[in-house]
Amino acid sequence: MRNICEISDKTFGDLPEKVLQIGEGNFLRAFAEWIIETVNRQGVLNTSVLVCQPIEKGNCDLINAQSGIYTVYMRGISKNAVYEDMQKVTCISRCINPYREYEDLLEAARSEDLEVIISNTTEAGIAYREGDKLTDAPPVSYPAKLTALLFERFSAFPDNKDKGVLILPVELIEDNGTKLKAIVKRYAAEWELGEEFISWLNNSCCFANTLVDRIVTGFPADEYTDIVLKMGYEDRLLVTCEPYLFWAIECPKEWAERFPIDKLGLNIVFAEDISGYRERKVRILNGAHTLSVLAAFLTGHEFVIDMMRDELFASFIKNAVFGEIIPTLTLPEKELVSFAESVLDRFSNHFIKHKLHDISLNSVSKFKARCLPSILKYNELKDSLPERLCFSLAALIRFYKCEPKDDKFYGKSDSSAEYEIRDGKEVIEFMHSAWKSGDVVNKVLSNTVFWDADLTAVEGLCDKVAFYLSEIEANGIRAAIEKSFA
Repeated sequence: MRNICEISDKTFGDLPEKVLQIGEGNFLRAFAEWIIETVNRQGVLNTSVLVCQPIEKGNCDLINAQSGIYTVYMRGISKNAVYEDMQKVTCISRCINPYREYEDLLEAARSEDLEVIISNTTEAGIAYREGDKLTDAPPVSYPAKLTALLFERFSAFPDNKDKGVLILPVELIEDNGTKLKAIVKRYAAEWELGEEFISWLNNSCCFANTLVDRIVTGFPADEYTDIVLKMGYEDRLLVTCEPYLFWAIECPKEWAERFPIDKLGLNIVFAEDISGYRERKVRILNGAHTLSVLAAFLTGHEFVIDMMRDELFASFIKNAVFGEIIPTLTLPEKELVSFAESVLDRFSNHFIKHKLHDISLNSVSKFKARCLPSILKYNELKDSLPERLCFSLAALIRFYKCEPKDDKFYGKSDSSAEYEIRDGKEVIEFMHSAWKSGDVVNKVLSNTVFWDADLTAVEGLCDKVAFYLSEIEANGIRAAIEKSFA
């Protein structure tokens, strides 16, 4: 069977290279490239994407072997119905490996066409690395590479302030653009690149904070043979993902107009402040996971889809999200409800096998970031406590009931199945000690290292959590939910 590049036209790959992308992995190919391909098709953009491999080993050679052409296979649940769609992406012009072709990357920085730089170098990628130099070819860290690229561009257009670029990091850290800019400026000062260059960074470039959301499941190795028969061609860059997509970009209006990917009704927002969207994602999407997965795991469920097919848990999650989380948020209710409905669809996507035990990693810190703010805000607004969120805190404490064995700690589910607790050693040892103390709820809630506050000071919270924990201990998770919420 022929390869995709042998039967497909490079429709947009020969357009001007206005976008430079640092990162060639599954996420960007199913997210940024898919968006650019879609907007190109509608005539809103007129750009190809020059891709740069950020580390020495990656997909660059495979991308070039397929002429940058590949398939995005979206599948999931949308409005309670199964949705599947395959779209060829042709907007990649070429891929550069800077460890072999560094001069090509510098040449791209000097291009008249360049307007946007997108990156995904993992959360660890936006970090300062001591020892990187401007003369390295290339520097090791992404911020150092970016500093070198931007200085090359600044030097190529010394009198042209409009040659600044829009920089869109999509690494999953808060204020990613702000943090990236700070590191770039640190390198600029360290490398003595001059005040004029730093002024150009401040005034002619935009380091946008961004928030992205799409589950990308990558190359479907187990299903590849069947999918190839469905497509009618080979594609070793095939990438699978869910239908849902969201991109929030924090930048001034004039920068949004340079990259108008929000003009076609895609779920993309340019805004001067994206904190409300970040709060929405953390509290609804991530919070719904955290408030439910430990309890579901303790009853014997293995995957998120198993949990969602259980009417008891599906109802518990829905009522927690709509009744206890949404009332605490600041975005318009219509937007919050629409987002929450999409979250429930996404949790019900049977194409994604997301293990509950994997999600349980570092659950204490996750609960602090994702669920505790909803408990405290609900209490402030309603002068009462959110019942299901309090139950989920009790379930978390029950999940951490454990015993040491072979330098690890293990808990037991309601059916006595053993599981490993995955968290920092100090967290697990504290939980083990708290259970041994005989006053576990008070010990856990008063741990200011966990919560940055003494939660026993929240009126009624300790008693509420203790009540639910006693129900769980006496009857098991399922019976406790049925008794209190069914």
